[in-house]
Amino acid sequence: MNTYGYSRVSSADQHEDRQTLGMSELNIPPSHIFTDKQSGKDFNRPAYQALLKQVVPGDLIYIKSIDRLGRNYNEIQNEWRVLTQERGVDIAVMDMPLLDTRLNKDLMGTFIADLVLQILSFVAHSERDAIRKRQAEGIAAARARGVRFGGPVIKPPEHFPALVKQWERGKLPLKELLEQTGLKESTFYRRLRELRAGKRK
Repeated sequence: MNTYGYSRVSSADQHEDRQTLGMSELNIPPSHIFTDKQSGKDFNRPAYQALLKQVVPGDLIYIKSIDRLGRNYNEIQNEWRVLTQERGVDIAVMDMPLLDTRLNKDLMGTFIADLVLQILSFVAHSERDAIRKRQAEGIAAARARGVRFGGPVIKPPEHFPALVKQWERGKLPLKELLEQTGLKESTFYRRLRELRAGKRK
């Protein structure tokens, strides 16, 4: 039996130290710890796929928490079934000792583990939904206060209308106009539409 660890963080600027430190303390060799630095939106993750190619029935995989397996209730349940039943590997969840498929493999032990897994999967799913809802509410509230998201709004100079007139008459090349205003071409056309829309009002 070989022992492996799997960790995942959502982006490259996040650190997996909290997850991998505990695995190192379990004497899992560094070469047996697989880490993905990307979203958990699906299972097409390089390190996770490499891990699946390496494990064989009877091996053990440590994960820090069950949400490393998926982002919602169905994903977590399905991946747990694939690993334990189809691939025949054991899973130990470091944050929840009850979720260790090596323990109590009798009917009662399996029932308790399945029940705990379902409850924790539901909690993980609910927490993610709650976070998304709070984020949406926060963005909506900020927009209502006039907060703008994205890059800073670049305003054209006061003499922009005069420059536009020269450009429209062919007296001012677009390149020179952009240099004088400090606008990018896409921004120029956006401000031009705004200028023309203002004139029609």
